[in-house]
Amino acid sequence: MTQLPAESDRAAETWRPQPPLSRAAVARLVQLAGLYNVLTVVLPAPHGRLGELAGLLPMAGVLTARAATAASGLLLVYLGAGLRRGKRRAWQVAVVVAGGGVTLHLAQGWRLDAAAVSAALLVMLIVVRRRFQALADPVNRWRALLAFLGFAGAGFLLGLLEIAARANRLEGRPGVLAWAKEAALGLAGVSGPVRFVHPLGGEAVSYTTGMFGLLSVAVAVVLLLRPAHRLPQRTAEDDLIVRDLVRRHGGADSLGYFALRPDKSLLWAPSRRAVIAYRVVNGVSLASGDPIGMASQWPQTIAAWLRDCARHGWTPAVLGCGNAAGRAYRKAGLDVVELGDEAILEVASFGLDGRAMRGVRQAVARVRRAGYTCEVSRLRDLTPEALAEAKQAADAFRDGRVERGFSMALSRLGDPGDEDCLFVVGRDADGRIRGLLHYVPWGADGLSLDLMRGDRTAENGLTEFMVVTTMTAAPELGVRRISLNFAVLRSVFARADELGAGPVLRLSHHVLRAASRFWQIESLYRANAKYQPAWQPRYLCFPSVRELPRIAVAALSAEAFLPGAGRRPAPGPSAPLELSR
Repeated sequence: MTQLPAESDRAAETWRPQPPLSRAAVARLVQLAGLYNVLTVVLPAPHGRLGELAGLLPMAGVLTARAATAASGLLLVYLGAGLRRGKRRAWQVAVVVAGGGVTLHLAQGWRLDAAAVSAALLVMLIVVRRRFQALADPVNRWRALLAFLGFAGAGFLLGLLEIAARANRLEGRPGVLAWAKEAALGLAGVSGPVRFVHPLGGEAVSYTTGMFGLLSVAVAVVLLLRPAHRLPQRTAEDDLIVRDLVRRHGGADSLGYFALRPDKSLLWAPSRRAVIAYRVVNGVSLASGDPIGMASQWPQTIAAWLRDCARHGWTPAVLGCGNAAGRAYRKAGLDVVELGDEAILEVASFGLDGRAMRGVRQAVARVRRAGYTCEVSRLRDLTPEALAEAKQAADAFRDGRVERGFSMALSRLGDPGDEDCLFVVGRDADGRIRGLLHYVPWGADGLSLDLMRGDRTAENGLTEFMVVTTMTAAPELGVRRISLNFAVLRSVFARADELGAGPVLRLSHHVLRAASRFWQIESLYRANAKYQPAWQPRYLCFPSVRELPRIAVAALSAEAFLPGAGRRPAPGPSAPLELSR
């Protein structure tokens, strides 16, 4: 690899694989101060201090201050993650919480030592303010405001109703305006102008309004700081350029065509001769595959993407890049580990002869004897009726209500711009569609599997029959290589049964087999290994080991393997079998 140009050198000034030590240290100190706040609430106040406050604050106000102190402590612990990423919004909230902590510590029991800690924390945050410049997401700002107004409004109305229900137990004859002042001030933990005949009624109103006040602030802050998704900003011109880059350079990466998904944002090299397709999920900027375009422009594209991550405080991560891209990302500062292997079938050398292909050969023969047939067509050659029938079958064979896939799936069928995509339809003896494969172009002479769905009630071996039919038709289509499914951590399964496999490898094998009960890990490996493919490694790129849990959650969310994640298609029947990238 050649030395990265000055563009990426400048990026190193704004992005580092790990947060600066001073920023990380600040985050830890803020979290420790938060834990200390919680501790001051748990421990009793110094002897006599509550008596000194009795003449200044009502007991409800003292109790509210204690609850607010505990909430602020937990909030400071929560803010640590945002501070480590340099989020400006997290710093602003931490300053407000630290400043308010001085008053809260005095109000909850005249704790001078704890107030001094909050004051010192406030001073420290102000001194290091220039280290927290990552931009906030404007979408969260409105959600936070709506949540705050919603919970605060609910607490206000509930407090007003409680006062109205005790209207005959109030001292004097306060009007509705006084009731409203009491409910509004109660949200902040302060007593208003209304006095109750029985103190228990006043405490009930104070607790109700105070709880909703704390809840509104806590929920608003969490929404304010929660990493949001960046909405894709793609123009029609961008899509045309990306499509042209895929056409001219897509032969280097079987995943290149999936950059045409409309839910991926684009980050360009200054020359616009290379681009990274990515999606922001829970504060992780998740790219997939190799950069698209000229390899000589990759360093500039990667540098621009990393600067964008630093500007917003996002964690950069790459799913499933190839060897050349992995080297480029590693040179830019990311760590690289093998994620798994991609199964590649070479048309010229593929055949059903030999003992290794016996299982596939028998499956194909069995399906043919059952009267099954297979149709192979480019999208451009399908009639509207045939396309509609294939799309209906794909919906019927979907496993669940969510459209899965992100890094290795197109998540659409029959788009006019995808005229080179290939449909392989398997029919039974009665002419009904019982299985479907969908491939996207891989350069000028390849195909990459996008979708594999089938009816579980169909004859066993239908998938093998469709794959073999694709390989048989490939020469006439000008195809010489086909990429099948990606096998996560394939080497673990392949080596676990070998002589000399160590305890770590065997343990990893058991863990993956357990995970395969929920996700298709081992089954995808076995399903592809039967074709005797060539295995091409794919890599995961990430900034630090500490970020791997967040990246894993973001990746599973993007691929729609977590509850509530993914895009839900139009209603339709579902079937139990789905093997897709």
